[in-house]
Amino acid sequence: MPSESSPTRDTQNMLKRFSISLEENLLEIFDNHIRARSYTNRSEAIRDLIRKAFVKKEWQADKEVMGVISLVYDHHQHKLQDKVTEVQHGYHHHIVSTTHVHMDHDNCLEVIIVRGKAKEIQELSDKLVALRGIRDGHLAMSSTGRFLH
Repeated sequence: MPSESSPTRDTQNMLKRFSISLEENLLEIFDNHIRARSYTNRSEAIRDLIRKAFVKKEWQADKEVMGVISLVYDHHQHKLQDKVTEVQHGYHHHIVSTTHVHMDHDNCLEVIIVRGKAKEIQELSDKLVALRGIRDGHLAMSSTGRFLH
């Protein structure tokens, strides 16, 4: 049985309440955001926004991060698949996994899961997206955010 001086709960993870004041139209925009993304309440939405801001800071501080690079391209584009593969081989130590999907007769989606220093991951993404023939490219940044819980 714990002594009276030792806490029985993890005090670091206890919820704390605070109030926030917003202009009426900003609150309306925020409530629309909450509904559009199916949050159950304002607190969940605010927690998510805070976490996203700190994950972004991890990327800006060039920490060890993970991400997903998605590319859409016409596989008939001359030597484009070879160029995509060549760039990936230059960053092979950052690539965890790739998936290649045939969207239709002409178009492919390539999804690349990456891990490493943020600047190197951003550099890889920029090189891939800049290849002639890439129709759409996007880097979704993430991290464990372990210090946020």
